[in-house]
Amino acid sequence: MTAQPDPTAARVALWRALHVEVDALPHVLEDTVGLELLAPPEDWRARGDMHPAGIAPFRASIVARARFIEDLVEERAAAGVDQYVLLGAGIDTFVQRRPELTSRMRVFEIDRPSPQEWKRARLVELGFGVPECLRFVPVDFEAGRSWRDALVAAGFDTKKPAVVASTGVSMYLSRETNMAMLRDVASFAPGSIFAMTFLLPLELADLETRPGLAMAAKGAAASGTPFVSYFTPDEIITMARDAGFREAHHVSADALAERYFSGRSDRLRPPRNAEELLVARTSR
Repeated sequence: MTAQPDPTAARVALWRALHVEVDALPHVLEDTVGLELLAPPEDWRARGDMHPAGIAPFRASIVARARFIEDLVEERAAAGVDQYVLLGAGIDTFVQRRPELTSRMRVFEIDRPSPQEWKRARLVELGFGVPECLRFVPVDFEAGRSWRDALVAAGFDTKKPAVVASTGVSMYLSRETNMAMLRDVASFAPGSIFAMTFLLPLELADLETRPGLAMAAKGAAASGTPFVSYFTPDEIITMARDAGFREAHHVSADALAERYFSGRSDRLRPPRNAEELLVARTSR
């Protein structure tokens, strides 16, 4: 298969760039590197899924989850944690935007082989290169290969703690695969933290955001990557504890809004009860 970016990851990268272009200051996240990598046609802003007003809540959710995890990585790095693992990395650009931090870390990006091949080539073409701190780990989560074994083969130190993040992934995986992922991360060294987004059942979402969520689900199914897993906060917390995490808590859209969107002139904020976060910790 010809190397190419994942369409969903490309949309996320474009929404992050659109946040910088159209939303009022202060920006929750400054990221236009993904746009550089994609180099879309000039009319990309005219796409139906790029309409600034129509997608505003979902754009806010995308930048909020990224900012939250990046803040978490920075906090843990200050405490001495120097391993960061992205499960389903997509077109993440943390390494390119934060070299002063990542140069002191090892960053492991786990994703399917084709999107990773494309990303590596584009980083080289644009002059970003692939620094020593960045390790690409090609894995298909549903194909049966152990991502943990592949991670260790790429240089991950199982005796040291890590920050592990998985955003926009859980809805595409079966409940069994999600549970296996939780168990794998729960076995990491003491002091490790897992931040994972999950999609709540559609009927729990605010009425005004349900059409957008339903359209996203329809589009995912049409592209051959349907949403298959939804969780309530209580369900995902129970799964994390059953998997072996010592602590687990839910980070709601309201919590993200209070932290990153208070006092904004444009009223931008992530939608309630759509895609939210689980944060789980191994033993101290």
